[in-house]
Amino acid sequence: MPKRVIFEPHALQYPLGEELMRYFKGLKLPVSLTPSHNRVTSIPGRTRAESYLEGKNTLVVGVRRTMKFESCKPSAHYQLPLATSCPGRCEYCYLMTNLGEKPYVRVYVNIDEVLAAAKGYIEKRKPEITIFEGAATSDPVPVELYTGALKRAVEFFGREDCGRFRFVTKFTDVDSLLGVEHNGKTRFRFSINTESVIKKYEHATPVLSARLAAAKKVAGSGYPLGFLVAPIIATGGWQSDYRELFEKMARVLNGAEENLTFEFITHRFTKRAKNTILEVFPETGLEMNEESSTFKFGQFGYGKYVYPKELFHEIKSHFTGLVDEFFPAAKIEYFV
Repeated sequence: MPKRVIFEPHALQYPLGEELMRYFKGLKLPVSLTPSHNRVTSIPGRTRAESYLEGKNTLVVGVRRTMKFESCKPSAHYQLPLATSCPGRCEYCYLMTNLGEKPYVRVYVNIDEVLAAAKGYIEKRKPEITIFEGAATSDPVPVELYTGALKRAVEFFGREDCGRFRFVTKFTDVDSLLGVEHNGKTRFRFSINTESVIKKYEHATPVLSARLAAAKKVAGSGYPLGFLVAPIIATGGWQSDYRELFEKMARVLNGAEENLTFEFITHRFTKRAKNTILEVFPETGLEMNEESSTFKFGQFGYGKYVYPKELFHEIKSHFTGLVDEFFPAAKIEYFV
């Protein structure tokens, strides 16, 4: 539930925009207007930490104008823009350096136009399959209550022979998506980590047991299921901690993991991200020692610090072994 809601005036020309205006006014929340959803200046905050927190507590309702979709390697061909930002406050989140000092949550009311644009991309690549990622710059589940965008997208791709949809979430409000006709064309993924990592770094997000319970519901509804284990933080007794994570996953799913996929991302950071994290979370315990890390250039041309090659190979071997032991039929989509 946001503390304040800000509308772009053009959003009120769409039925969903009008509906949301009535809804939030009915809740007696502060509602205001902004000339553009890209330039919101009315969010309070004197320090970087306050600005970040107030941004996370702000919902902006706008219209998605550009229908040029960004690429989304390695997981999909294109991003599907359904929302931006997330109410979660994960210390390591890369969006902290992408969304400014006040990373407000933004939703779009012209979902039909976004899906029509996706149809155009699908048609251009036929007969090849085109895959769209719905959570590249957001976690879309927390705002599904307001927009219904995921439900619409899942239904849309369920009717497409050459289109596929995938998204990932840390949140557990999944019941409205369980009865949707997905026809196996949407992969529903959960971002998970050890209980200690979640407690230390993933603030304002559901605990591990709640995520796994939601994942079991999703698998029971016939969705192809996936898990994103990220970031893998190799400190302390990380081997036993992550083994315990896999033991819990296997115990909860208990055979409901048909057509399961895994994605693994090791902890990494940029110089800019490190500075931002230290401003927003000055007491962070996140490991960001440049001297003990390896510097490399990423696919988007900027440099980042990653685990040294020897440690990376140890991590990869450990997780490959865990998948083989607990989920031998699962597919590892990538490991970075």
